[in-house]
Amino acid sequence: MSNIKLIIEERPSNIGNFMVGRLLPFREKRMVGPFAFIDHMGPSCMSEYENLDVPPHPHIGLSTLTYLFEGSIMHKDSLGTEMEIKPGQINWMTAGKGIVHSERTPEYLRSSDKMLHGLQIWVALPKELEEMEPSFFHVPENQIPEWEIDNIAYKLIAGEILGRKSPVPVYSPLYLLELKSTTPQTVTIGEHLFGESALYILEGSIESEENVFGPKQILIAKDSKLCTFEMAANTTIYIFGGEPFPEERTIYWNFVASTKELIEQAKEKWLAQTFDRVPGETEFVPLPEQIKKQ
Repeated sequence: MSNIKLIIEERPSNIGNFMVGRLLPFREKRMVGPFAFIDHMGPSCMSEYENLDVPPHPHIGLSTLTYLFEGSIMHKDSLGTEMEIKPGQINWMTAGKGIVHSERTPEYLRSSDKMLHGLQIWVALPKELEEMEPSFFHVPENQIPEWEIDNIAYKLIAGEILGRKSPVPVYSPLYLLELKSTTPQTVTIGEHLFGESALYILEGSIESEENVFGPKQILIAKDSKLCTFEMAANTTIYIFGGEPFPEERTIYWNFVASTKELIEQAKEKWLAQTFDRVPGETEFVPLPEQIKKQ
């Protein structure tokens, strides 16, 4: 019997003026452990007159993780943070009770050709921490745990697993692993996984129980124990998951919360523009209802 519960194909959506592939949430599966949202950005080749411009927008009840393969993004937030993220680095922003941020192409790249490619991920906060004070944390590439087993290169982007711990300050038991292989290899780490787990194929392919899966597919396991599978040559995958929360989460726009009341409060606060502002920014992204009325 197959251990794969659900196969999800990447679906197009928008971020700023660019198309991205939406992986989570999905109708049949709203979350995997605490992971509530995953977007695959690009790869997008941008000319000298094209830039990423996502004006200030709010978040509550979650942490955002940005991880780039190519390109660069300038992050600015209502805490006063101004941080450029480059490939291999991690931006980890915890919204808690509320934060506002913008994401734009850095000024020095705005008049040149450039690439943008990466993952943007939302991790819901436990109920007791969803109204915590907001914070921001940046992890340089050389601080991310990396190792090799059986010719597979591992990188632990977030969480704790396989005897390693990422410096990203997560707030519940979870894991986000990158696996890369240049030659065909067998992966047997299922016994180390816990909670709910899923696998995303960035490039290459995997074979599981005589089924072959390719890029831009996400496989969700029936339980945490992803079965043994084969990675083809030149394949990169991401295995992620963790302990699910006892309460369901409501996801509305950029807000994640354990109650609809918190969502409504955040909507009213954004409509009234009483969230803290991003220094130096004057634009903002309106609520979806405001856009529909225009």
